[in-house]
Amino acid sequence: MAYVLNVAYVLLIIAASPYLLWSRWRHGKYRDGWRQKFWGDVPRRRSRRTPCLWLHAVSVGEVNLLEPLIAGWEKSHPEWEIVISTTTQTGFALAQKRYAPRMIFYAPLDFTWSVDTALKIIRPTMLVMAELELWPNWIAAAKRSGAKIAVVNGRLSERSFRGYQRIAHWIRGTLAALDLVAVQNQEYAERFIALGTPAKQVAVTGSMKFDGAKTDRANAATRRLQALAGIEENDVVLLAGSTQAPEEQIALNVFQQLSPQHPNLRLLITPRHPERFDEVAALLDKRGVVWQRRSKLETTGRDPQARVLLIDVVGELGAWWGTSRIAYVGGSLGRRGGQNMIEPAAYGSAISFGPNTWNFKDVVQLLLGKQAAIVVKNEEELKSFVARCLTEPAFADQLGQRAIQLVREQQGATDRTVALLESLAANSIVPTLPAHPTWKKSESQRRAG
Repeated sequence: MAYVLNVAYVLLIIAASPYLLWSRWRHGKYRDGWRQKFWGDVPRRRSRRTPCLWLHAVSVGEVNLLEPLIAGWEKSHPEWEIVISTTTQTGFALAQKRYAPRMIFYAPLDFTWSVDTALKIIRPTMLVMAELELWPNWIAAAKRSGAKIAVVNGRLSERSFRGYQRIAHWIRGTLAALDLVAVQNQEYAERFIALGTPAKQVAVTGSMKFDGAKTDRANAATRRLQALAGIEENDVVLLAGSTQAPEEQIALNVFQQLSPQHPNLRLLITPRHPERFDEVAALLDKRGVVWQRRSKLETTGRDPQARVLLIDVVGELGAWWGTSRIAYVGGSLGRRGGQNMIEPAAYGSAISFGPNTWNFKDVVQLLLGKQAAIVVKNEEELKSFVARCLTEPAFADQLGQRAIQLVREQQGATDRTVALLESLAANSIVPTLPAHPTWKKSESQRRAG
């Protein structure tokens, strides 16, 4: 089975190579971490004698998710070393920015040789994967190494569930190898069990994303950005966050139609993918609005005439949400399935998003059930929503207050998750794999030095 997967992965990479090469040339993607991904040549830990928690987060959303978990674990287990792997360049950059000096690296691809090598170098006591990572070779190798394996903040959408059902026979062993699957709700729990995960290994903890959300608009990061952008007390910020085409154009249309009657309106745009920053900049130039790039504010200073800001710095959106009075959460008018709307909810913004939010179905249900958000199906509905927030401040305030209350009610999943991981840790042993040749070499070099 393992070697069949190796062949399948190689064929997939060959088939995708034209796209990968084009993305590397056009957008600068897929340039870094190839030795770590293909050969498992990950960094060496400070000490292999200490217990190790290996956290894996695919990209930006999962990387953000780890913050309260890391804080909770290190508070009660200061003797453990935490290492963090990710898959994407944006996730890697954010992890370095947020979690250094902890060891950050690219995760090995699911080839037998790469995962075996990485596990022999790191020798984790526990391998914890965020949300949904079912890599058969990686999980099997971790199981052989003696590490405990957990999925935390697990989710399994209806679409993913149907896809896995088609290969249920092939992934049953992978699911059975998991020591813990901590999921966000009972619906996800039932889906994991239906696919073959032993029920005793599944637990409902709630969503950890609520725990990482900040509710204080006066936090240092938000105040610094607010001052940098020159956002005044009477400004009303419309933030279109995590957008994809054509959502930037839609937000800009709404701003240009409403700003003549509402000169205190400001628009902040944060594209979901960094490679689209220049594309959105070109759109702003074409439309003739006075605008600035966030990345240039420190060097050029703020233009008092600019009422539009393109946020072209990765990792700051969470703090920028704290400046917003009106929020549009992107990826929801197109085919992406929506982006995380918990952060603006926690700050008490008046939240809107499109109808395509299947990636956050459970969060959307909670928000709509509390009347704490509005669904806008098109540009005209977004314009009506923003206009109402501007002319009826009490309406916007009520939406925001209900959103904050919901976030506070949902918090606590991280504590429940940490408690479950501690139960695993109490029954775990540090793996006794033979030392990896590269490790031996580095040890001898250290003695020689």
